[in-house]
Amino acid sequence: MTISEVNTALELPVMEQFYTIQGEGKNSGRAAYFIRLAGCDVGCVWCDVKESWNREEHPLVKIDDLVAEVKNSGTDFVVITGGEPAMYDLTALTAKLKALRVEIAMETSGCYPLNGHIDWYCFSPKKFKQPCDEAYEKASEIKIIIAHPSDFAWAEGHAERVNPGAVKYLQTEWSKQERFLPMIIEYVKENPSWKISLQTHKYMNIP
Repeated sequence: MTISEVNTALELPVMEQFYTIQGEGKNSGRAAYFIRLAGCDVGCVWCDVKESWNREEHPLVKIDDLVAEVKNSGTDFVVITGGEPAMYDLTALTAKLKALRVEIAMETSGCYPLNGHIDWYCFSPKKFKQPCDEAYEKASEIKIIIAHPSDFAWAEGHAERVNPGAVKYLQTEWSKQERFLPMIIEYVKENPSWKISLQTHKYMNIP
C-alpha cells in the first residue's frame, strides 16, 4: 500500500506511541504524549530513528485507537512526529485530538504542506530536501541541527525567512556534541536572537 492509498480519515501508519517528557525546543521538560508516524523520504544521514523511514514496516493504527490512548494517558499535550508526519493528511487525527482539548505540536522538516490543526509547529529544515514556503510562515519555532561548521550560515539563511514570532534554536547533532556544543554556545552569545536546544531526554535516559 502506498502513502496515497492510506485512508487517513480512519488510520495512520504508526511506528510507536508513548507518554514521556518532551526533551527539545520550546516545550522541553513538558509531559507529552508522542505519536511517531512511519514514513519519511527526507533521508537525514544522522537521523536517530531511521527505522521510522519505511512505512511498510509499521502497522496502520485506527485514529480512534490513537485518540483513546491519548485520553487514557491524561495528557494535555500531544507531539506528532516521525518520520515525516506532514506526508499525511492529519485533519481527522488533529480534529479528534482537539475534541479532547489537548494542545498539539508537530515536528516536521517542512517539506510538505500541512493538512490539519496544529497549535505548535516545530520547523526543522534539512539539507536533504527543500522545505515548502508555508513552513516558514507557520513556524512557531525553527530548530536547526548543527553537524558542520557551515551549518551556522545555513541556519541564518533559513532564519531570515521565518515569521518574526518564531523562536530560533540551534541544536547539536547528538554524536558530535563534544565538538559543536562549545561552538553553539559561543555563537548564541554573539547572536542572542538564537537559543540553544538540547536533547535533554537523552541526558535523562528516557524515550
